[in-house]
Amino acid sequence: PPALLGLGPSPTLPELRSALGAELHRWSKNPRLAASLLGALGRKRLPFLAVQVLNLMHEDGVEVDVFHYTAAVAACEKSCEWQMALSLMCRMPLMRVLPNEYSYNAAISAFEKGGQWQLALGLLREMPERKLAADKFSYSAAISACGQSSRWERAVYLLQECPDRRVMPDEISFNAATCACKIGRQWERVVELFSLMPTRKLRPNCVSYNTAISACGETSDLWQWALRLLSEMARARLAPDILSYSGAISSCGTDSHWQWALALLSEMPQAKLTPDAISYNAAISANAGTRDQWELAFSLFREMAWVKLVPDRISYNAAISAVGNGGRWELALELLGEMRTKSLMPNKISSNAAISACEKGGQWQLALTLLRGMPPLGR
Repeated sequence: PPALLGLGPSPTLPELRSALGAELHRWSKNPRLAASLLGALGRKRLPFLAVQVLNLMHEDGVEVDVFHYTAAVAACEKSCEWQMALSLMCRMPLMRVLPNEYSYNAAISAFEKGGQWQLALGLLREMPERKLAADKFSYSAAISACGQSSRWERAVYLLQECPDRRVMPDEISFNAATCACKIGRQWERVVELFSLMPTRKLRPNCVSYNTAISACGETSDLWQWALRLLSEMARARLAPDILSYSGAISSCGTDSHWQWALALLSEMPQAKLTPDAISYNAAISANAGTRDQWELAFSLFREMAWVKLVPDRISYNAAISAVGNGGRWELALELLGEMRTKSLMPNKISSNAAISACEKGGQWQLALTLLRGMPPLGR
């Protein structure tokens, strides 16, 4: 009812009773109507209001079943209110309401969004004890929860456990596991899991490809595979996005294949993509490692302002490294000073790149003098 939404996110029970009016009487005859309202409150991101509706139903003697509680837990999940979801799950048995698979899945997903991997895993393990069958949704959420908390080993273990539990993992399950390995910087595992997907008759999606391509950017000798994956996306009728290109550009930088990095950056507008700061940073870094390409890297750095992109600390660090490798120590120090005018505190990488530039130019005393006069470095 419109009057209900006008109460705000946290009305009192008397206010709620007044707003619902005759609706409560209709619920007594048809409790499913209440479940529909609870679902609508979840979609509107009003979990506390959903819980208050449950409280009012109990107080006024309206039948409350597992569907009502599950809708309320789902409302908490949509708003990342994992504590409220936990409270509802604990309260259900006390109210003689037995949670079902959907209740558990909604709660596990709430814990995933709240970064509560232990609670998510606890509920997953509790399901068989309640004679409830965990499914791919249960496992995917639990895998993601472990991954977001840097528990990549547990995430991979859960994925491997699925067949033993008669659960067929899908693309979401694999993506959750590969993302977990990415967060844990287990790049070889990312590549391994991505390669497993076709053998399980699963079709990788954009998330799958982007995660695998980004792994190539962190592992030497895989730049060609990154380019192949980028081309493969088009054949699979998947549109590469900025993350796809940025990851591929970054992979070219690991082995100093700057020509490919530059070609990919130039190709982005043709793919109707506007390069962002991440794309430029990857391209600058790809050109920063060789003495002969410092001018190109510096040109890309300056080009960011022309295309209305604001260089960040990563941009400056890559540019300082590039000009330093080109023997332009004075330009490196100029960029270091420029960072401060842009409210960017140089960090250890910035100062190390500047020191290296001065060392290569034989200006170590000047570098030490300038660096000693700098305020404390940012991290």
